[in-house]
Amino acid sequence: MDQNYPVQVRARLDEPLSRWLWLVKWLLAIPHYIVLFFLWIAFFVVTVIAFFAILFTGRYPRSLFGFNLGVLRWSWRVGYYTYSALGTDRYPPFSLGEEPDYPATLDVAYPERLSRGLVLVKWWLLAIPHYIVLAFLYIGVFFALIGAWFAILFTGRYPRGIFTFVEGVYRWQNRVYGYAFALVTDRYPPFQLKP
Repeated sequence: MDQNYPVQVRARLDEPLSRWLWLVKWLLAIPHYIVLFFLWIAFFVVTVIAFFAILFTGRYPRSLFGFNLGVLRWSWRVGYYTYSALGTDRYPPFSLGEEPDYPATLDVAYPERLSRGLVLVKWWLLAIPHYIVLAFLYIGVFFALIGAWFAILFTGRYPRGIFTFVEGVYRWQNRVYGYAFALVTDRYPPFQLKP
């Protein structure tokens, strides 16, 4: 286990869950999806600027880092609420901030220095093994969530084994996002579902 990895993703299962709310969470999350659509466009632009800043200076501008971290946090909370995980019925806040009382949190230690050369290859070449493994894991998550939907519908409970698997896949995904898409760490993500 690597609890010291710079990208820390945590989730707390809120039980009992509403038996019916999951049917309309997609509708309730539309305002988030609209805002996140524009935030992810900005995330891409900010990451390109950060890429060149890292390439020429070896540093990630703190304000750009804070924005990209905020987009990752917001996306994780919305995904946790909706169909990526269904781990809570608490509506996610419209916030780029930390929100430590929300059941899904994401944090990244600010890197003082980053490799100027590694930034050229980590987002595509070095991350390919993770992309391949995650593609297969997403198939597993799809079927696991179908099981979770029925369990929640009939019992109001999320089976612990399914939750642990789904949470682990999204922890892995967010570590890869931090490494390859947001460029916020040079530490290669571990191939593991656990914290």
